[in-house]
Amino acid sequence: MSEPREELRRANARLGARLGLMTLGSFAFGFALVPLYDVFCTITGFGNQKALAQASAVVPEVEDDSRTVTVEFVAELPTVGNWVFRPVQGSMQVHPGKLYQADFIAKNLTGHDTVAQAVPSIAPGNVAGYFHKTECFCFTPQKFSKDEERVMPVRFIVDRALPKHLDRITLAYTFYDQSIGTGS
Repeated sequence: MSEPREELRRANARLGARLGLMTLGSFAFGFALVPLYDVFCTITGFGNQKALAQASAVVPEVEDDSRTVTVEFVAELPTVGNWVFRPVQGSMQVHPGKLYQADFIAKNLTGHDTVAQAVPSIAPGNVAGYFHKTECFCFTPQKFSKDEERVMPVRFIVDRALPKHLDRITLAYTFYDQSIGTGS
């Protein structure tokens, strides 16, 4: 009778050791995600706070009149929240090297004062390094009064170094109400 118990005890000890190693591995992986995310942001340009801080320093270059790039604007809302959020125009033709402005309209229909944040994305992903925002409502949270409607500009330059085969860029924003889930 003691032999099966001893075997069960050893099996439990091995299982406990494996689970402990798996827990330590998961914990270490969680810490490794931060530098991995920083590397990802540096490579792709997504979420790069340093690039956002330097965005206002971008100076228009000499315009490339021989080339036209279509920039499409997309506005998305999460499934929760009451907002109007849309681009004033769906797309525009731009010349690399020239400064342009596109406007988005947002209206707070939540029934109370609130704060919202726009999260940008650029497609295709390899274009992010060639699309420079000099001014954007996405840089800071936006405070809205009840029923307030506002035009929000984004100023940008498409870099002249954009590869020639890329002639279409999509700039999309998802507009989140930061007060949802915070009890405000």
